[in-house]
Amino acid sequence: MNDYGKQISENSCPVTYCLSVIGGKWKPVILFLISQDINRFGQLQRQIDGISKQMLTKHLRELEEDGVLHRKVFDEVPPRVEYTLSERGKSLWPVIKAMRDWGNQQLAKQ
Repeated sequence: MNDYGKQISENSCPVTYCLSVIGGKWKPVILFLISQDINRFGQLQRQIDGISKQMLTKHLRELEEDGVLHRKVFDEVPPRVEYTLSERGKSLWPVIKAMRDWGNQQLAKQ
């Protein structure tokens, strides 16, 4: 139930919708790193301690399918792929920034 006594469904809850796009252990981290110009697969994997290649690939594909990331393949040998935030992805920056700021505040208290 929400504040108005109405039941919240998966389809009507904005928080649930947001989490369906960027929720989980890795997606916010991936988005943060890409916003900091760490935008190649190998760079991302090196920066995210504990993520497997399969999990990184899965999340990058999901973020691309949700229109949050652009994937650009360069016609080079070996092939080079770079990820950037789409306009939709850039609109998530305030959310990611708030998570970063909150985390910094909490870590400073430890």
